[in-house]
Amino acid sequence: MKNILSTKKLNPDQRELFSQQGLCLVDYNAIAIVFLNFKAPKPINNAIFTSQQSVHSFLAKTQGDLGLKNCFCVGNKTKTLLEKNGLNVIEIGQNAAELAQKILKNHKNKVFYYFCGTIRREELPNALKSEKMTLFEVKTYKTVLKTKKFDQKWDGILFFSPSGVASYISENKHQTNTYAFCIGQTTASSARKHFKRVVVANTNTIESVLEKTIEVI
Repeated sequence: MKNILSTKKLNPDQRELFSQQGLCLVDYNAIAIVFLNFKAPKPINNAIFTSQQSVHSFLAKTQGDLGLKNCFCVGNKTKTLLEKNGLNVIEIGQNAAELAQKILKNHKNKVFYYFCGTIRREELPNALKSEKMTLFEVKTYKTVLKTKKFDQKWDGILFFSPSGVASYISENKHQTNTYAFCIGQTTASSARKHFKRVVVANTNTIESVLEKTIEVI
């Protein structure tokens, strides 16, 4: 039986996918999200969210008193979360770089508030600032690494964020001779620094990572 490690806890239905294929799954949360106490003006015409975590932290802080007109986001699940809470999504990108290009093409003269974590990539803010756009960054959450050492060898490891890769590697540098299955190109870029065999899911969803793992393994 092949052994799979997920750096994110999966729900029963997701775990069942592996069980049906005769795969042994171990899952744990390699990171934890801590919401920060932040300040933001009201109303806001244009807000950028590049993760579901930033949406959750924003909603927890505002408690429904949003004063937010338009949203720009990364990923279909982030879009769904925003719309579920009554927010209007104007643009969506599959990654931050793609979203930045759409903003530059269609919304160049607007002022944006970027709600993000304390650890965030540079592509989007650098792209907008290079074109002299007005962008205010608001740190809404921080990512805490929950490191754990494993002695067991894995036939595949599932990663859902660059922070998840960093958390795993911090205690398991010797355990990289395996497949790294990644939710997107950003996570894959981090994984390639440590793993020779990196596979990227077809879409940026947990289910797609699971399907790709079963397909390859």
